[in-house]
Formats: sequence, C-alpha cells, structure tokens
Amino acid sequence: MVKVDVKYTKLFINNEWVDAVSKKTFPTINPQDESIITHVAEGDKADVDIAVDAAVKAFHRYSEWRKLDASQRGRLLLKLADLIERDVEYLGQLETLDNGKPVANATREAGGSARILRYYAGKADKILGNTIPADGEVLSMTIKEPVGVCGQILPWNYPIPMFIWKIAPALAAGCTLVIKPAEQTPLTALALAALVKEAGFPPGVVNVVPGYGPTAGAALTNHPRVDKIAFTGSTEVGRIIMSAAPSVNLKRVTLELGGKSPLVIFNDADVEKAAEIAHRAAFSNAGQCCVAATRTYVQSGIYDAFVAKAAEIAKKRTVGNPYTDVQQGPQIDQEMFSKVMGYIKAGKEQGARCVAGGDRVGKVGFFVQPTVFADVKEDMKIAREEIFGPVQSIFKFDTFEEVVDRANDSNYGLGAGVITNDITVALSFVKHVRAGSIWVNTYEHLAAQAPFGGFKESGIGRELGEEGILQYLENKTVTISVPKQPAF
Repeated sequence: MVKVDVKYTKLFINNEWVDAVSKKTFPTINPQDESIITHVAEGDKADVDIAVDAAVKAFHRYSEWRKLDASQRGRLLLKLADLIERDVEYLGQLETLDNGKPVANATREAGGSARILRYYAGKADKILGNTIPADGEVLSMTIKEPVGVCGQILPWNYPIPMFIWKIAPALAAGCTLVIKPAEQTPLTALALAALVKEAGFPPGVVNVVPGYGPTAGAALTNHPRVDKIAFTGSTEVGRIIMSAAPSVNLKRVTLELGGKSPLVIFNDADVEKAAEIAHRAAFSNAGQCCVAATRTYVQSGIYDAFVAKAAEIAKKRTVGNPYTDVQQGPQIDQEMFSKVMGYIKAGKEQGARCVAGGDRVGKVGFFVQPTVFADVKEDMKIAREEIFGPVQSIFKFDTFEEVVDRANDSNYGLGAGVITNDITVALSFVKHVRAGSIWVNTYEHLAAQAPFGGFKESGIGRELGEEGILQYLENKTVTISVPKQPAF
C-alpha cells in the first residue's frame, strides 16, 4: 500500500483550520481494504453558521474580495491552477486513498481541473451587461452581479473535479462559498482549501465544512443567509434540497443529478470500435458516473457480434489495487458495494443473460467484477434504475423510431449517445432524444467550454461553459432619465 501523508483533517473557515464546535470527528474509510484512513472534524449546524458568517463578511460591499478588480479575481484563479499542477501527483495519490479510483485517473482528473480554473479565470473580466433601447426618455442597461453567498454540496465520485467545477465559475463571478464535501471523500477538498489560501484568496471567500448530509448539508440548504445552493448527487437527495432550499429565503438552486443514459449503436457501426466506446461509457470510474451509458441499445443486425465483443472486453478489464496499473478500483463503500451486488442479483433473477462478471473480486475491499448483461428487457430493475456500478445492460432493437421511444422512456435525461456512419440518423437522434448532452461516435467527452446538465429528473441548470457562470450571476436593470432633446 502506498503511504500518503494526510495533512488536513480540520474544518477550513475564514482561512483558518479549526475543530468542529462539538469537537466531534468522523472516520473516512479506505475502500481498498475497508480500513480507517483518519478521522476528520465533523461539522454540523453550529459550524455551518460560523462559515456562513465568514462568507457573508467576505461578501460585504467594502470587503477585500468585493473591492478586487474582476481581472484580479481571474489572476487568483490562475494562481490556484498553477498550485494544483504543482501538487498534482500528491492530489492524485490522496484522491485514490480516499476514493479508490486508479491513481493514473485521479492524477489526470486533478490536472484537468486546472484547465477548468483557467477557463473561468479568463471569464472573470468578461461578464458583460447590455444597453437597451427602451421606450421613453431614458437610457436602460443591465449589470450582472454575483448572486452572493453560495452553498456547494459535492459528490464522492469525482471529488477534485466537482470541487473545481463548483468553485471556478462562482469565484469568477465574485461570489463567496461554503462547501460541504461528501462525507465519504473529504480529504482532497481540504487539501484544495489549503491551496486556495496559498493562492491568496481573502479570508471567508472559500470555506470547507466536512460533515454529513442530514446535519451539515441540511443546515447549509436551510440557512437564511445562503443565496444559492449548488448540488451534485442523487436525484433522491436533489428532491430534498429542491423542497428545502426555498423554504426560508427562496434561494436559487442548481442541481446535477442522476442518470440512466442510453447509447444507441446502429447496424452500420464498426462493431469493435463501438464495443470499445460502449465499454468506456459504461465502466468508466467503476460505473460510478452520473452520465454512465448503462443502457446499451444495439440494432439487431450486429447484436450477437456486439454482445460477444462486449463480453470479451469486460473479461479483460483489470480490477485491483488502484495504485498499480489497473483499469478499475473498488466501489466507494459498503453501502454502494451492496447496492451494486443487489442489482446484479436482480438482473440474474429477472432473466437477463450474464455474459461477463456477476460477482465480487476478492474478499477484502469493495471490488466488483465488470458485469455485462445481454437480452435485457425494459421492465427489468437493471433497465429502469440507476445502478452506479460496473454493470452494462445490452438491449436489442430493430428500428430508429422504436429505439428513440425506448431511449426517452426514462425519468432521467442527463446524457445519450449514438454510433452510426449515417449523418441523417445521427442528427435525427440528436433532435429527438431528450438529454442534456448527446455524443455522436464518442461518449462523455467533456470540456470546460461546453455546458453540462440534464433534462427531466437529471437536474436543473448547467455547469461549465458560459452557462456555468450565469448560474452565479444576478441581472440588474438600470434605467436613467435622459431627455431626447436636452434643454441647454
């Protein structure tokens, strides 16, 4: 086992490391061997109140933060990006310790997060209003201003990228933040907080309060001086936040939630290439991905050949110690491991044909075999519910109209994909499938410049791109009396 130095375990409030008011701590678990890595300060309502006070003070109209030029905010983001690149190896190793993903993937994700910061650094001084030719003897214009104090609640599946996805547009806009990392993966959020301070962000601008959802998360969501909540996680918790957020002050909400994304492969596709794309789409991050394409629809003409190839690829997928050269580490914890194994059991019991995997790997740690089911029917549990594990379900279809209807027959609408050499088929699919992101002849290609978010129960609002920063801005209309003919 690689030895990783855990440097930060306290709350980060007002640029200081502090114990929880209650002095309580909670364990964070290594999913590789189920051991306790360390204990982290457990924030709750009292700590959230202190963090929000710091963020409110930092947002005061004459604070150091509010008096910065927009370009200076951008330079701070650039400095943070440089520090992440400096520490990228350490951040990747720490992420793997707490999350279990292969260290090569964790390190690459940390490096990619620096690019997100640089994109929004460039946006900071390009937040533009408009002049409006309003009727009457007036000059009207709009000014975009930061929303204010934002609560940001993070998931455990991509801890470093999600931290950066949340803070980069919010800080570029000029907001102040209270962040609650997932209780399963608090360590890299705290390490990033240390870099925020080193980069030179003023006290109170970024605060990190680890804790549990029903305590720290609920306190943040219900706080009367929090102006906006941004959450990434399950649709179930998203509904709770959606109902709670407006109960006190009608705060704005951005939600990036679950998915059950379809990837549709037509007869004219190259079977081997399509199977590789579909494999990555389903099994990336051990299937712990909101946009994972776990519904693989294959046209009848190539169905049998595709199933054979998909099973072959899955059986070769390497699973094990994430500090070695493997493709897949463990699931995040016992709860998710048991949930995934329960779905695999349900797939077998309901008549899906298991052509690869179907069991755990080893006896210690939360490792699951890459599992492929063929001949899946729409009424099966594995076809309807988000599994969040390394399970691919393959369906057969005959016609375009049929598969579009089946692809849309879901409460989710986060992502979708199509593999075909026919541009008419591809564009028709793009037009008629209801999802926030649709990929053609690729899958899950994300970029800082392109917005990401879902339709239906997959969320509200967008992250990344121009849309991402707009979520943290208010639009103020200013109208000034100006006579059409001045009386000089």
